[in-house]
Amino acid sequence: MAEKYDIVALGEYLVDFSPSGCGKMGNPLYEMNPGGAPTNCLAACSALGGKTAIIGAVGADLFGAFLKRKAADANIDISGLQTVQMNTTLVFVSVDVTGNREFAFVRDPGADTQIDAEKMNMNLIDNTRYFHFGTLSLTDEPARSATICAVRHAKQQGVRISFDPNYRAPLWKNEAEAIKWMRWGLEQADLVKISEEELQMLFGKDIDTSVKEAMSLGVQELYVTAGSRGAYFYSHNERCYDNGFSVVAVDTTGCGDAFTGAILYQNCREPGRSAAERLRFANAVGALCAMRPGGMSSMPDMKMVAHMLENGV
Repeated sequence: MAEKYDIVALGEYLVDFSPSGCGKMGNPLYEMNPGGAPTNCLAACSALGGKTAIIGAVGADLFGAFLKRKAADANIDISGLQTVQMNTTLVFVSVDVTGNREFAFVRDPGADTQIDAEKMNMNLIDNTRYFHFGTLSLTDEPARSATICAVRHAKQQGVRISFDPNYRAPLWKNEAEAIKWMRWGLEQADLVKISEEELQMLFGKDIDTSVKEAMSLGVQELYVTAGSRGAYFYSHNERCYDNGFSVVAVDTTGCGDAFTGAILYQNCREPGRSAAERLRFANAVGALCAMRPGGMSSMPDMKMVAHMLENGV
C-alpha cells in the first residue's frame, strides 16, 4: 500500500509578483513566484520531508505552466490540479521596510475559483492524514461548492481537517460574508491556525474569550499567530506560548503558511513532541521563511531549522 500523504490541501495556487528592486529607469521590478496560502503550506511540509498534494485550478496559460513546474520542483503532487480555460490568478505584493505586505489581486474571477467538484481526485483525500483549506476558495463559485464537497468527504472518511482563514479583504463582497465563511471553516476543523487580527475580527473580544468561543465550535487544536511576538497554542486542557525568533524580515509572504505546514508536519511525523516543542519548531520555520523573499520558494529544509533551533539565527 502506498504511503499516505501528510497533507492534501485545496485552494488557491497563483502567481505572486514580489518586489525585486528597480530597473534602469527607476521603475519597480517584480519577480514571478509561485504562491497561494494552501500551496505555501504544502511547500513548507514538503521541504521538511513530508508528502503532500494540491487540489486546485490554474489557467491554460504560461502562468499555469509555470505553477505546475514549480509545484513539481517542490515535491508537491499535482495530480489534483485542474487546468481551466481562464487566466491564472495573479497577485502583486508590496512589501514595506518591516517586511509587512499589501496585495493587489488580478482575479476576475481567476482560474483558482474554477475548481470543479465533479473533477476532483477524491482518492487524494481518502489517503491523507490532514485535509487543509482556507477561505479564498470560498469567495466564489464553483470553488465554494467544491470546497464544501471536499470538506464533507474528508469528514466522512475520518480525515483530520486543518483550516487557516487567511482573510484577504479585497476578495470578499463585504466583511460580513467573510466572517460567515470563516466561522463555517472553524466549525469544520479539528486544527486551526489563525492570526490575532482574524480572531479579533471573528469574535470582537479579548483573546482569552475569543479563544474559548473558537474552541466551542469544535476546534481541538488552536494556534494563534502574533507576528514578531511569536505564537500561542490552545487545546481543551493545555495552553502555551512561544515568543519566536528575532530576525530581519525581508518578506513575510508565506510565513504563516510555513508555520502551519511545520505544525502539520510534526503532527504527522513527530507526534510525540510537546506543544511547546511544536510551537518552537514552527516559529523557527516561519522566521526562516521571513528572512528570504519569495513565499513558497523560501521554505527552509530540516537542516536550516535545526541550525535555527540550536543557534537562534
